Amino acid sequence: MAMKASGADQSKKKLLQERVPLRRTAWKLAEFFVLFLLLALLAHRATGLDAGGVAWQVAFVCEAWFTFVWLLNMNVKWNPVRFVTYPENLAERIEELPVVDMFVTTADPVLEPPLVTANTVLSLLSVDYPDAGEKLACYISDDGCSPVTFYAMRETVKFSRMWVPFCRRHNIAVRAPFRYFTSTPDFGPAGHKFRDDWTFMKSEYEKLVHRIEDADERSLLRHGGPDFCEFMDVERANHPAIVKVLWDNSKSSIGEGFPHLIYVSREKSLSHHHHYKAGAMNTLTRVSAVMTNAPIMLNVDCDMFANNPQVVLHAMCLLLGFDNEIYSGFVQAPQKFYGALKDDPFGNQMEVIFKKLGSGVAGLQGMFYGGTGCFHRRKVIYGMSPDSIMAGREGITGSPSAKELQKKFGISNELKESARKIISANLASEPIVDMSSRIEIAKEVAACNYEIGTHWGHEIGWVYGSLTEDVLTGQRIHAMGWRSTMLDPEPPAFLGCAPTGGPACQTQFKRWATGLFEILIGQNNPILATIFKHLHLRQCLSYLIIYVWPLRGFVEVCYALLGPYCLLTNQSFLPKASEDGFNIPLALFLTYNTYNLVEYMECGLSTHAWWNNHRMQRITSASAWLLAFLIVLLKTLGLSETVFEVTRKDKSTSHDDDVIDEADPGRFTFDASPVFIPVTTLVMLNIVAITIGAWRVVFRTMESEHSAPGVNEFMCCGWLLLCFLPFVRGLVGKGSYGIPWSVMLKASLVVAIY
Repeated sequence: MAMKASGADQSKKKLLQERVPLRRTAWKLAEFFVLFLLLALLAHRATGLDAGGVAWQVAFVCEAWFTFVWLLNMNVKWNPVRFVTYPENLAERIEELPVVDMFVTTADPVLEPPLVTANTVLSLLSVDYPDAGEKLACYISDDGCSPVTFYAMRETVKFSRMWVPFCRRHNIAVRAPFRYFTSTPDFGPAGHKFRDDWTFMKSEYEKLVHRIEDADERSLLRHGGPDFCEFMDVERANHPAIVKVLWDNSKSSIGEGFPHLIYVSREKSLSHHHHYKAGAMNTLTRVSAVMTNAPIMLNVDCDMFANNPQVVLHAMCLLLGFDNEIYSGFVQAPQKFYGALKDDPFGNQMEVIFKKLGSGVAGLQGMFYGGTGCFHRRKVIYGMSPDSIMAGREGITGSPSAKELQKKFGISNELKESARKIISANLASEPIVDMSSRIEIAKEVAACNYEIGTHWGHEIGWVYGSLTEDVLTGQRIHAMGWRSTMLDPEPPAFLGCAPTGGPACQTQFKRWATGLFEILIGQNNPILATIFKHLHLRQCLSYLIIYVWPLRGFVEVCYALLGPYCLLTNQSFLPKASEDGFNIPLALFLTYNTYNLVEYMECGLSTHAWWNNHRMQRITSASAWLLAFLIVLLKTLGLSETVFEVTRKDKSTSHDDDVIDEADPGRFTFDASPVFIPVTTLVMLNIVAITIGAWRVVFRTMESEHSAPGVNEFMCCGWLLLCFLPFVRGLVGKGSYGIPWSVMLKASLVVAIY
């Protein structure tokens, strides 16, 4: 028996990954109780639809919608799992780890400062991986075609020749310098060498910061040398492709051993749609295919640095640790943030969403693709399904013909040959000796017209047709029959910066909601993928929970209007205290909010964090989500076009006081954007409604005691004003903390019309 137990322990040690189900019996009972209250409220509504009037009927429709959304939530959370990885077993289980191409995307040198990108690149160049110099390559996509960004990357290479050996020599845990140098480590009594190295590296990093921040585009173009010739007279939206090999490790004479670094700015033309980030990712996929052609690809946003130096090894445990690779079509890390404001005042850190919904989706067909912090199989991005891979292994299908490859991948012979190797799993090709010899080929596949007549953006690569190309691409992968896994090691795999302030947060939420609604009402609807493809039903319902955000905004605004409508028109839409159904909405309100509060407490968050997220949910649904609903509606009618808006990133410095300039970074700020008009209108309307309703109560001018509003209507309006408190303060605030007069004027006109 002892020998058997020892054998079992030894077998477990050799695991690369482990799928651990999470028990949640008590949570399921609580969810059923909330569902019971929702159904009881609907039943009570149904009995009085005829006598209740328009407000009662609208409330019935809205509450039926809330019940549907709750069922979607229950489906997602029903079978949560987490994945545990064992990177220490890789050496024993895997003879040779695969090559990995790492992609970093940036689009605007002002909103996404080059120093932010530089730190992300440095964190990737210094990750732990066997033979990193030969097996890792980092590609930078600069959609802003900025000489300053290119200069920052060139300087980053120089610094990395010191930074990477320093990290490996001293086993540094955090390898983004701007985070590492925010504190002084404990050198210990025998740490003289470490102290000297640390002091030297900090000094060198500060010099790097000054060089990048002081860089001027005009000066670089005049005096930067021949490297900047290709940037002369270029326009951001109209320029030829620029590809530069900033570091080729094969040419290293002293064996620095850090990954290749390639700068890419794809060709853009006013006559060709560039498809935003999806187009940039497809260009990086093609450029990397003709240069390094790694079977695994990692993509991160420019502000999402590698926080765990073993992140690639952890990902390999999930990519290589299943008996069948169908279970790991891609590996997604949840988004987590550094330097996050206390108690999440803008409700965009999404910690509970990833812990609750994320682990739930991971227990179905797999985690959604989040657009950053994700490891992809190149063959999956190339549109290969599990069925086609199995058929190829069994010899049912042969190697694709040159004509088939050209139709799918384009005319480049080098790209077609690299795709053939990926499709046929022939990855034992010799590494490219001189990457510079592939620059012209890379420029060819980075041309703006290269994709014409091919499958790029449809069946191959990142999918076009939505501002949220990440979620749509992940859905296409799931619809082919692949599953995905969640990578959540300790410390976190990647850390990014969450936007602060009202305009940045609402811009981000509006962009997401717009793209998700485009998917819902378009040909990529997940219901169709479930009927005609291999998307599982419960995974489809999981996608719907985020796709319906704009619809939720419309319905929640309609429900929010019922309170002031009833106070102004002397009606009611909720049971009065003297009626039998009075306790149902009260119990539902208390139970639902208690359920959410306990969720936040279980995740280690405070009551204040719960309240901030609750009120921001109400603000976001009535502003960003509602505006997204209207934008897509106008686009569908041919009256407007969607526009991709880049979210501002904070600068990455080693000085805490440089990160945020505002005196109160957690306070809500405003600008003249239309996104603030709906909530401002609701605030004004509720103030007017409460005033008129209270006047009627005081002077007893109610026309009918039976149909007149009761205490519930006043509580609804008061609760909304409490949720919209930042806007109430904004009505009398000054500067960026005050709502602009143009927004208040437009909101006043809507209130007057109402």
